[in-house]
Amino acid sequence: MRKSHLKAPFLKRLTLLPERMEPDSYPFNLAVLEGGRLELVFADPITFFVGDNGTGKSTLLEAIAQQCGFNLGGGSRDHRFGGTPHDMPLAGALRLSWLPKVTEGFFLRAESFFNFATYIDDVGSLSRHGDKRFHEQSHGQSFFALFRNRLGESHRAIYLLDEPEAALSPQRQIEFLKLLRDWEAAGNFQLIIATHSPIIMSYPNATLFSFDGGRIHPVRYTDTDHYKVTRGFLVDHESHLASLLAGDE
Repeated sequence: MRKSHLKAPFLKRLTLLPERMEPDSYPFNLAVLEGGRLELVFADPITFFVGDNGTGKSTLLEAIAQQCGFNLGGGSRDHRFGGTPHDMPLAGALRLSWLPKVTEGFFLRAESFFNFATYIDDVGSLSRHGDKRFHEQSHGQSFFALFRNRLGESHRAIYLLDEPEAALSPQRQIEFLKLLRDWEAAGNFQLIIATHSPIIMSYPNATLFSFDGGRIHPVRYTDTDHYKVTRGFLVDHESHLASLLAGDE
């Protein structure tokens, strides 16, 4: 049989099935899901979900993770530990279209990384995570050890990362961009990343989907609120602070 040389992205399309929705209940009452019309096409190996808090970025990412069979507390198909979130009804209302189907991968859930780190320190293979216990490192060091050592080792994989910047300094976020470059060049990895970081979402060879405005739509980096607000603040932070603080008097 001829060996396939298909490269990322492997998840080609995400479609919401309106007949499986539960109207007026969460998360189907999110603005971006109302009406039951949602179809995303993944054209690049790296995709960013961006937007304000509460718009549904993490919710959709978690539903994709459940469809992939990943532990919703974080990890891969092989990681099973207690305290994970309940199944998500949204996952059952999604159709994922693959070419080829990929079963290897990882779901990073920043808010429950402590539990995942404890699980790996207790029962996992430290050789796959830098030969050092996660809880013997700072939060940021353990995040980066995971990215550098555990991810990128599969032949084909999809990585779903929910706010990877949560524990990374600005310098580490810039180093994370170098990892994205290496993973993209390898051709074996697809990444979907929910992020608020204007540094991380600046990666040049990526698709950005904005969840703002009540719909999911492609957006240019310089048109995101994250870029505009951050740039405006850094260019003239004194005026921004003076205006903000004066309003509390």
